[in-house]
Amino acid sequence: MVSFNSWTLRLIAICAAGVILNIIGFIIANTFGLNIYLDTIGTVLIAAIGGYVPGIAVGFFTNLIASFFKHSYIYFSLVSITIAIMVTFFAEKGYYEKFSRVLLVIPFVVLTTSFMSAFIDEMLSLANSFDSWKSVIKIWEHFIDNFSKELPDKGMSILITFFALKFIPEDIKNNFNLFGRMQAPVSSEMRKAIGSNNKFVASLRTKMITQLIFITIFIAGLISSISYTIFQDTAVKERVRIADGIITMVVNEINPKKVDDFIANGYEAEDYFEVEKELYKIRASNSDIKFLYVYKIMEDGCHVVFDLDTATVEASKHGDIEEFNESFEEYLPDLLAGRPIPPIISNETYGYLLTIYKPVYNSEGKCVCYAGIDFSMDLINDYGRMFIAEVVALFSGALIFIFVLSLAFVENNILLPVNTMSYCAKNFVYDSEEARKQNIERLKSLDIKTRDEIENLYFAFVKSTEDSMLYFENFQRAKIEVAVMEQLAHTDSLTRIKNKTAYTETTARLDKNISDGHADFAIVMIDINFLKRVNDTYGHERGNEYLINACELTCSIFGRENVYRVGGDEFVAVLIGDKVGCCADMIAKIRDKIEQFRADDTLQAWEKVSAAVGVAYYNENTDKTAEEVFKRADSDMYKNKIAMKATRKD
Repeated sequence: MVSFNSWTLRLIAICAAGVILNIIGFIIANTFGLNIYLDTIGTVLIAAIGGYVPGIAVGFFTNLIASFFKHSYIYFSLVSITIAIMVTFFAEKGYYEKFSRVLLVIPFVVLTTSFMSAFIDEMLSLANSFDSWKSVIKIWEHFIDNFSKELPDKGMSILITFFALKFIPEDIKNNFNLFGRMQAPVSSEMRKAIGSNNKFVASLRTKMITQLIFITIFIAGLISSISYTIFQDTAVKERVRIADGIITMVVNEINPKKVDDFIANGYEAEDYFEVEKELYKIRASNSDIKFLYVYKIMEDGCHVVFDLDTATVEASKHGDIEEFNESFEEYLPDLLAGRPIPPIISNETYGYLLTIYKPVYNSEGKCVCYAGIDFSMDLINDYGRMFIAEVVALFSGALIFIFVLSLAFVENNILLPVNTMSYCAKNFVYDSEEARKQNIERLKSLDIKTRDEIENLYFAFVKSTEDSMLYFENFQRAKIEVAVMEQLAHTDSLTRIKNKTAYTETTARLDKNISDGHADFAIVMIDINFLKRVNDTYGHERGNEYLINACELTCSIFGRENVYRVGGDEFVAVLIGDKVGCCADMIAKIRDKIEQFRADDTLQAWEKVSAAVGVAYYNENTDKTAEEVFKRADSDMYKNKIAMKATRKD
């Protein structure tokens, strides 16, 4: 008997052959400049034999691969998927059994695909706006052009498939019925039973389909929204970059020394006309520049230095005072101070604009005026509509493919296994040992291999209580392992005391106590001295010994349960409740011990533990979090460290 994996691999190979057949046809049509596509023969053939999933898979991946040769093909994957769906529908209705009936399939497929292709063509070619009447005319023109290609192309594919089905062995056709199945074939009796008189089956299938539809729509909307947001942000940044480059050119044309003369005398001022001429040239360099001007910003308004006329708006004269625009109100302090302001995007009287003000500085670094540009952003809206059209065309085919594939997965991995197990359970006969054996064999013959919880349920259904107990033991072992991992996650690997993770959790509990109004604790900061010197002089192994010795000293005084290693050479002791009263004695004790180590010349360098110690007590009037107490302890430690360095003689 051929294994299910072998069946699956064989079917995948056949589907791949369908894709290759499509690609070969595509290459031939493009190489010889044929007025047909020849890219759906494999799709039609596989769909007629294997049904929805294989046919849709062949159609989708054909367009995906063909897009590497011709980019626009990816947008028409929906058309290929529709062909697979229609061919499968007609094949299941028996239209491929007689020549007279298969001829009826051709006009349905050709008309549908011609219209869809025409609609996608028009959707992708939308430029500035959607004109319903013109778009209808264009769709009709595309439809006529596509129909002349689709009729011979799809007609040939359907007829070739009709004749090919007469010669394809039955075992290949039957293998397609097992595509995606995770269990052995069920008898016709069982299939009929699980397909009728069971309201829960329909209910589960309805729930699954509803959820799949919702998830598919949600993913489509989410991807489209994210893609459009990224596109729009990128487009805006690009427009800002272009506008900033242009306004920099304007700034370079302005002589800061002559700004006041330009305002007062205009064309009578030296170089005024020449500068204005250059500004007109700059504006003419980009059609998206709507307004270009130079203002001196003062308390009473914008004093015009230059303002260029446009075809629709008469410019202000030199020396005129323009009122501040409402969109600039929040930036007035910066403008009056001569500081740069960020780009401003507005959609008001003059349209959707990007405005950039760039300061012009004199030799002393003082802003004498601002060069301003209003850059049209209408093109972004146009590109946005085009982008949305492309996203819809691009993802519609992919989402339908994913939906159908997910639906087949749900059917084969959930519904069929659950329903067949339910059937076996309902029809389990206890009358005799032979009957019980037959029922067990029937259950085992399902051979469900979904590799997930369904398979676990299946084996739990077949196996004995011993297996259940084994599962329980494994579960308990897993809990122990998780507990050990939890302990390791809170323990420092070198010193075996609690680590920074554990300290963070402790401070979180202290913060809760503070908010509840019943906190009483002290934090001691211990920073080890000379660790780098020990590492550099005696090696890291001695450095580790030095850290361990420091840790043991700290734990012996403050209690191992209260000490945390929070850094490479930093320890923290957290004293709570009654232990707070002993904190001062503990501080004195550890400092005395450190002094003893320092004076003991019989000790090795890694045995003479030295550390700076600082302490802070929680103050309910000032401290809002444990972090504030820690910072005061750290500050106190730092003072101690400075004092120790001042008195150190070695």
